[in-house]
Amino acid sequence: MSASAELRDITVAVVREKEKPFSIEQARIRGPKDDEVLVRVVATGLCHTDLIVRDQYYPVPLPAVLGHEGAGVIEAVGPAVKDLRVGDHVVLTYGACGHCNPCSGGHGAYCKDFYGLNFGGGELDGSTAIQDPHGHPLHDHFFAQSSFATYALSRENNAIKVPEDAPIELLGPLGCGIQTGAGAVINSLKVGTGSSFASYGAGAVGLSAVMAARVAGATTIIAIDVVPSRLALATELGATHVINSREVDVVEAVRGITGGGVEYALESTGRAEVLEQGIAALAGLGVIGVVGAPKLGTKAAFDINDLLLGGRSIRGIVEGDSVPKVFIPQLVQLYQQGRFPFDKLVKFYPLEEINQAAEDSTKGITLKPILKIG
Repeated sequence: MSASAELRDITVAVVREKEKPFSIEQARIRGPKDDEVLVRVVATGLCHTDLIVRDQYYPVPLPAVLGHEGAGVIEAVGPAVKDLRVGDHVVLTYGACGHCNPCSGGHGAYCKDFYGLNFGGGELDGSTAIQDPHGHPLHDHFFAQSSFATYALSRENNAIKVPEDAPIELLGPLGCGIQTGAGAVINSLKVGTGSSFASYGAGAVGLSAVMAARVAGATTIIAIDVVPSRLALATELGATHVINSREVDVVEAVRGITGGGVEYALESTGRAEVLEQGIAALAGLGVIGVVGAPKLGTKAAFDINDLLLGGRSIRGIVEGDSVPKVFIPQLVQLYQQGRFPFDKLVKFYPLEEINQAAEDSTKGITLKPILKIG
């Protein structure tokens, strides 16, 4: 029997019905084939995208094994794997084909097959790698990994090698949420020295953006949220100003702090009315990036002349425009130097408490849950 045909017993968290809790179940996963690697998952971040897919904002087929911020140790490799080895520590990130025009240009987050590879519920041909004990398929390949599991398969191009002296149980969120916030600032918006930046939302993504803006040299960094504890943490992480949007007019406050408008902004809440505020508070030639994911079909309104006459821009951003093989190790290095302390955002839970972690995240009690696995 080939390695790819062998089935390994695993434990998984499964979503079986829309808006229903995760269930902890036993399953089986095949071994790696072609350019795949099999990873023993040490820990996986719980991301907002996992929860909106659980609730079917995006129509990923169910039942499904989600999880897309995995980190662990390679246990087996397929015959076409070139650079990774058994025993390597890796962070799992989003899937991309690697050869379409966007991928070839260094923009894998805009891969022509992005939706199929990350939200399709299986391989592009419809097959899955995970099955329940009765042999029934479970939809998987979520973000090319499905890491709410004791073992996960990914391709070599979305398994990012990281130093073995870095705490692997902490690093999973670098594969999506942390990468998204930091990359939006550094790669997409290109926030520069002496500039002004506003983060609409001080969750894990928004606070990652705050930390990145500090690294990038912004001198006015504004965090906007409704939770006082998040705003306090934002100040600790580098925000020069904080705004509680329940207490003041956000647009007036941002204009007052910046002397007329902010140069760069990021919207991570997924709320249309917040995006509208962010657009209104831009300076001339200002740009706002959008990373918050609402339900499909959500629309926002703005005065077209506010964009036209001021030369303002709205920019959609996926995964922080990052080249993960380059950017994730850079974030690890910044963390090890004490310049990007994203560990202050996290709280650990065992996999069996995934529903408590999800509830705490939804209520804003925990910024970034990480599930310890195995």
